[in-house]
Amino acid sequence: MIRAIALDDEPPALRVLTHLCQQVDFIDLQKTFTRTDEALRHLEQFPTDLLFLDINMPSMSGLDFYKAISAIPGDQSRSVMVIFTTAYAEYAVEGFTLNAVDYLLKPFTYERFLQAANKAADFYRWQQRTEKVAEAYVYVRADYTLHKVALVDILFIEGLDDYLKIHLNLGKSDSIKAGTLPTGEYRIGASRPIVARMTMKSMLERLPGTDFIRVHRSFIVPLNRIDAVRNKTIFIEGREIPIGASYEADFLSRFGS
Repeated sequence: MIRAIALDDEPPALRVLTHLCQQVDFIDLQKTFTRTDEALRHLEQFPTDLLFLDINMPSMSGLDFYKAISAIPGDQSRSVMVIFTTAYAEYAVEGFTLNAVDYLLKPFTYERFLQAANKAADFYRWQQRTEKVAEAYVYVRADYTLHKVALVDILFIEGLDDYLKIHLNLGKSDSIKAGTLPTGEYRIGASRPIVARMTMKSMLERLPGTDFIRVHRSFIVPLNRIDAVRNKTIFIEGREIPIGASYEADFLSRFGS
């Protein structure tokens, strides 16, 4: 799901965008803004994938606002896609020089909106694939230590009430780092789980959805670790993991594809 916000100084334009976003199932328009300062604060605090941005606004033009996003600390500014919306066609060229996904000239039809939305979805999928290669780790805090765990080392993840047990097999890499723990605490080929206080939902949000799937209320597995599936049971390196009834259809559609 693409997390989106919209910024426009005209409330009727925001109502139109809200209505159009409700017609597609891959964009979640989380908030709308009429003020640039409020929109900027939101971008600084909350992950956002897509910005619908009006260009002609009184306090700051949309073009200048988009340039200002680059001042946001961290990587958030580089990942935000923008679709400019304006009644002035003369801004189109400059909008595209800022690497906008698309440019919607008001008033626009649903068909034209859908075209722009699909462009954003295509670019979002490309971003996800790129980030997956660049960010092959997940950070987990446990035992007063921030652990850096390579995704390739995860056998499966088990939910235990308010805790997670991350089962590891370090035979493929020695990429787990454990802060100030003594050298050699984790050995290649070892299978020592990490127990962390966090929820299954929060862990799923950190993992690439193309590679990991929840198969039971208490289990998340990496698809490429599965050795066999039989009688609603997943086999991973000799371990048996049940497939929950409410997760079975989604698992079979992805694992069998």
